[in-house]
Amino acid sequence: MTTSTAPAQSADHADPSDIGSLYKHLRVVDVVDALDGIGYFNLTLMDRELRPLWSGMRFWGPAVTIRAVPSNKPMWKLDSTQDVVEAHRIWFERYPATRLPDDLPRGHVIVMESGGGPEVGFWGSENSMGAVGAGASGIITDGYCRDTAEVELQRIPMVARHRGRTIIPGRIEVVETQGTIACGGVRVDPGDVVGCDDDGAVVVPAAVAEEVAVHARAILLADMHARRRHYDAQGRPADSTVDVDAVIAYYDGV
Repeated sequence: MTTSTAPAQSADHADPSDIGSLYKHLRVVDVVDALDGIGYFNLTLMDRELRPLWSGMRFWGPAVTIRAVPSNKPMWKLDSTQDVVEAHRIWFERYPATRLPDDLPRGHVIVMESGGGPEVGFWGSENSMGAVGAGASGIITDGYCRDTAEVELQRIPMVARHRGRTIIPGRIEVVETQGTIACGGVRVDPGDVVGCDDDGAVVVPAAVAEEVAVHARAILLADMHARRRHYDAQGRPADSTVDVDAVIAYYDGV
């Protein structure tokens, strides 16, 4: 199974005190099936237009939230090449940014409501690297990401609705962090478990996250056993997607 390279997903054993670790090996489909099983039919599926920017991405973690709105005020004409280079600094000096707390736990997933504004690459190759360096296991936005070739090259775990070209000044402002937001048509509260793989993104409300992890693990293992029988019957060499023993060992005792 291919996962993102985010540090919080690299533990060798699930930790009951770390909700993200309980989801490490799970596919989105396992979690969605488990949500169905407890009556959450289609309630927390993010819009299908929110897609990972590169194939093979997978991440899970507790949500931290950002809410942004269109700025409704223009960027002014800059006077020099250096000012153009430093447009973000100049903008934020006049309109200071609302920022996420500095003490977020490692393994969190940043989830952003973009406010339905104009094309603006709020996320790009530099600030997304900073977010991962500060402990994010993934980023989901219902808006735009730019520098997408670099984001893919850097293996930044990024989910976005659109690929964009423009920068922040004069277009978008963050007005709140760590509040309830809507992203991809789904309510997201801080602490909800959020995840993504090639099939899309889903939110697991915090109140049912531990229960869902147990059911989803059983669904995954049943599927792995079934596919392993097909592999053996067809003479296919085993790969990580049917390595039942590794998954059982990871969750042993949890």
